[in-house]
Amino acid sequence: MLSRFCTLPFLGLLAISLLGCNNTLNPLCSSARPAPVIGSLSPSTLSFAQVQQGATLTIDGSHFVSASEVMVNTTPLAATVVSSQELQIQLSSDVISGPGTVKIAVTTPGGNTSDLGCTSGGTSTALTLNIN
Repeated sequence: MLSRFCTLPFLGLLAISLLGCNNTLNPLCSSARPAPVIGSLSPSTLSFAQVQQGATLTIDGSHFVSASEVMVNTTPLAATVVSSQELQIQLSSDVISGPGTVKIAVTTPGGNTSDLGCTSGGTSTALTLNIN
């Protein structure tokens, strides 16, 4: 098994080599934000009439921060962060034009990682919301 090492600058004078080079192993990545993860949508099915009335969708998962946004297909929506494991958004016919399936994902912008070799932020995998 090959191990990947990363060399990181340290105070401009030294270099530190770290195994794996990810946020878990890199002590200089404390300000990096992990990519969000979606576990479930509640409800997972809505009627289009509910959407037209302004239905609330709850997204459960992990690594949600105040800067996280919910992508409804390709449209970003500001989310209410209930906790680092729960977001809520208000759906409307402005975003969902009719019955069908809608892809829901969460995106988090990168944090202050500079040139430390840290990954930060990202987009979750998408879950499907059914609109009848």
